[in-house]
Amino acid sequence: MKALETILVAKGLVDPAALEVIIDTYETKIGPRNGARVVARAWADPAFEARLRADATAAIAEMGYTGRQGEHMMAVFNDEATHNLVVCTLCSCYPWSVLGLPPVWYKSAPYRSRAVIDPRGVLAEFGVTLPASRTVRIWDSTAEMRYLVVPMRPAGTEGWSEELLADLVTRDSMIGAGLPLEPGAMP
Repeated sequence: MKALETILVAKGLVDPAALEVIIDTYETKIGPRNGARVVARAWADPAFEARLRADATAAIAEMGYTGRQGEHMMAVFNDEATHNLVVCTLCSCYPWSVLGLPPVWYKSAPYRSRAVIDPRGVLAEFGVTLPASRTVRIWDSTAEMRYLVVPMRPAGTEGWSEELLADLVTRDSMIGAGLPLEPGAMP
């Protein structure tokens, strides 16, 4: 991808500054913030959570988040018994409209293979240590189905607005490779 970008810039077909704005938008504004708002609404609104469980594509579209690889969505919910982790073994099925651009590590062959073979080891490398009693479930994203992990709502956030709740949700927590921020750990 970087080689293509270099060629397009060298030929004057792409303005590097405009490209940086687009990349920054997908990495930090559009995608992950959209998904964080979806998760926050599910945490705060039981009726929305039920719709998200029943038909994630439609529930997410209610919030205006559709488009590029945002179709065919399924929400999987972490709880005390199960932690969900998403991987795309073919590396082509990341829901951009909900999560933004995929992180480099998500597309790497070592992550893709190790997440399936040794999910607890991979999670530990991301700083996530789960109780032995909690099952780790792997979801292989495909062109037919893409996943959004709804992490467990952090304790101490009762009565918080959706906006404040969304600030706790990280991209990695919506993939399952991380956990949401704790209320006192917000930047």
